[in-house]
Amino acid sequence: MDEVEVVVAHSQRATLRVGDVFLKVDSDPAHAEREARAMDLAPVPTPAVLWREPPVLAIAAVPGTALGVLGEPSPASPAAWAAAGAAVRRLHDAPLPPWPGRTLDDVAAELDRECAWLLDHAVVPPEMVRKNRAIAEAALRPWTPAFVHGDLQLTHVFVDGDEVTGVIDWSEGAPGDAMFDLAILTLGHEERLDDVLAGYGDGADREVIRAWWSLRSLVASRWLLEHGFDPDAPGCELDVLRARMRER
Repeated sequence: MDEVEVVVAHSQRATLRVGDVFLKVDSDPAHAEREARAMDLAPVPTPAVLWREPPVLAIAAVPGTALGVLGEPSPASPAAWAAAGAAVRRLHDAPLPPWPGRTLDDVAAELDRECAWLLDHAVVPPEMVRKNRAIAEAALRPWTPAFVHGDLQLTHVFVDGDEVTGVIDWSEGAPGDAMFDLAILTLGHEERLDDVLAGYGDGADREVIRAWWSLRSLVASRWLLEHGFDPDAPGCELDVLRARMRER
């Protein structure tokens, strides 16, 4: 038997790798069900589902390497990032999945709640919360729902050369704001936004993408801290918030 590698483990989910097979164990079986359905519907390369026995989902590894990781320069070429943008566009143009996604009210309530927590616990200076909260307002507008991945971190997009070979981790796939996917893909690698949009094409709103950089970083920080991750690592969420402070 191949060695078992713990890819990620926290109170909500654990992912193990055994050779070329990933075993995803979720505390909420609905996540695994939605992930399998989203991968089946998505018009982009996704991992093959090998079997599903709730709460376990077994999927095959995808070829290639991830676009990069937070806090480090991406080794991928501009053409690879553009290919990622084109793949995201195909997803956003696809028919909506038949289950609900987060609403504008959900997002606004979460932002209020998490900003209050950051201030109450003095995680970052109050002015950093206030300025990024103001920037995040631009994301709080009605959007036309698109089929979104919902957690499109650059570590979830795999490429081989200049081609996308797989997009992984679809448990958050749902109808949502297309600009959110573009923001999460470029979070911490904002210099790659032009490349992504070159592949994505018309319709992207840079102000809203910028707003989502702030919003995502504000709302994700508590979860990361409570689940053993460090949002203050170089290039990660708190650095994203600090970068906004340097802007006029």
